Amino acid sequence: MDEELRSLTERLRGESGGGAEYERLLGTDEPDSLAAVLTAPGQPLWARELAAFRLGLAGDRRAFEALVLLLNHRDPPRCASAAHALARLGDPRTARAAAALATNELRVAYALHPVRLLTELRAPEAVPALITTLRRRLRPHDPYRRVALACVEGLGALGDPRAEPVLTEALAHPALAEAAVHALARIPRQGRPRKPRIPRPR
Repeated sequence: MDEELRSLTERLRGESGGGAEYERLLGTDEPDSLAAVLTAPGQPLWARELAAFRLGLAGDRRAFEALVLLLNHRDPPRCASAAHALARLGDPRTARAAAALATNELRVAYALHPVRLLTELRAPEAVPALITTLRRRLRPHDPYRRVALACVEGLGALGDPRAEPVLTEALAHPALAEAAVHALARIPRQGRPRKPRIPRPR
């Protein structure tokens, strides 16, 4: 069993009480039966999540809207499961949706998993979205350091030279400096590479 699926099923078994409907959704091999859960009124959140996740792993694009909603949920485990399924769904809309969520300042508290998903997808939308999100996080006293760190690490993994200016700015932030050094070192440079230094406190 997929490790993320194992984690999700254990979580949702407790949330649902592990009744007959839970076992049916977990065991069915009928995509139409799972898709019906996403549109039927009155379905509990755990059922919609389980159905969307299974459809996502199967590459069924009927799960897209439900997974995007879960990607921006206030509950981090739901966000993580949705990101995992979206990365495997293969829907061309995914990167654009993740970029919109990552750069939405009204929902920045829930941007961590959209940022990580963008890094995994390596889509054209990823680098501009991560640069935008990181630049906003470099404001004084910004509380979203985990989001900022994910952006720094993601930009390093993507290795795009467009990220160099904002990663250089991140060197001045103690919580990000070490990660920014490593990220900058992964960006290809013309000529002889140089190793960035973490600024010393004055």
